[in-house]
Amino acid sequence: MLNENLKAIRKSKGLSQEELAVKLNVVRQTVSKWEQGLSVPDADMLIMISETLETPVNVLLGETIAEQKADDLKVISEKLEVINLQLAQRKQSQRKALHWMFIVMSIAIILIAGCLIALQSPYLDWDFHDPETAVVGTIYHAFEFFFFRLAPFAMIGTVIGAVLTRKK
Repeated sequence: MLNENLKAIRKSKGLSQEELAVKLNVVRQTVSKWEQGLSVPDADMLIMISETLETPVNVLLGETIAEQKADDLKVISEKLEVINLQLAQRKQSQRKALHWMFIVMSIAIILIAGCLIALQSPYLDWDFHDPETAVVGTIYHAFEFFFFRLAPFAMIGTVIGAVLTRKK
């Protein structure tokens, strides 16, 4: 309902998605997602949209202006509360997924480093006169060379990322 009303009111005001996005300080794709019903704006953004389109929030949410009663405002506030709770849950789940991704990346870096250390650079013993082992040895050596130069920075980044995304 919000998505259809938003699109109709925006078009009636003669605004494109890009123009509305600029006025709301969001990207055009955000307006597009609202209009497609893929996401919903939070309460503050709904107020900003209503001010920009010069339309009451209850009209955006599908209510008519003539039926504005205390009960209607309560219904609207309950709808906004549900929307905000859904958005908070989605944000929390994304944060949790990102946190675990950083932890898994840290573990992967440690495991790869452990394997490379345990193998003790086997490419040094390979016969580089044979073209197949020469290519594999060169690729392995290049991987090992770059891994041990970049792994400390990647490890620091993943640890910082895991710390910053932990549950507060």
